[in-house]
Amino acid sequence: MRAAPWLLAALVVSRLYGADAAGMAAMPAYSAASIVNSAHSLAGALAPNTIVTLYGENLAFQTRGVSPAELSQGRLPTTLTGTGVRVLIQNIPAGLYYVSPKQINLLIPGELLAGLARLQVVQDGRAGPVVQIRLRSAAPALYQFDAETAIAVRPGGTLATAQTPARPGEVVVLYATGLGEVVPPLAAGEIPRGPAPLKRLHEFVIFLDGQLVEASDVLYAGVTPGFAGLYQINLRLPASAGKNPEVRVAVGEECSPPGVRLAVEPN
Repeated sequence: MRAAPWLLAALVVSRLYGADAAGMAAMPAYSAASIVNSAHSLAGALAPNTIVTLYGENLAFQTRGVSPAELSQGRLPTTLTGTGVRVLIQNIPAGLYYVSPKQINLLIPGELLAGLARLQVVQDGRAGPVVQIRLRSAAPALYQFDAETAIAVRPGGTLATAQTPARPGEVVVLYATGLGEVVPPLAAGEIPRGPAPLKRLHEFVIFLDGQLVEASDVLYAGVTPGFAGLYQINLRLPASAGKNPEVRVAVGEECSPPGVRLAVEPN
């Protein structure tokens, strides 16, 4: 299943902010603590090829989201038309989804390795501070449509909600970021044209209410074609799935945060 256009907008563009005319001359201001995983908005859980949100002040002079024309070359642009904004991570320009005076949504370059990395925002000669972020090999996080419910697309494209819950035996599609390398590997900012499974698929697991899901019920875990930095998991809900189970995904020792649930109604 492909992600619907509304999903991408929901994942990478949240609130729009107006420019503060009084602060236009000020340098970009942000900190390592204001750089968060875009799926759960928590600091610390970052990895290569992860969509992140950087919050701050004076980050740009205007608000601009990536346009279809800017995606026509098959990769995310490293600056959005008319903004002059770039985000450098280890001196590598990051792909950009959205910029505004108070928020930038970006993709951490996939060629980086786990460890400390330097990040800096530069806008038309105005340079913000160099801050250090720590990258893990994976930083799993599931996208949510509310504070505690994961986005899960049911057969036919409907969203699993309290009103239209998924059922055991159905195949649902979950969306995530931070799941790590894939096969074949992707170039920096590359928009995948087709499926590419996780390189560490043998280390990928799903838990429902703390119970390990059988590997045979994970039908696919890899990139979402057409969306840089976005992953999907095609999961057949086991017959034993209870009502609204907590769902967590893990790659090796790195696990998504607790407290996220799937809208499920047992048969």
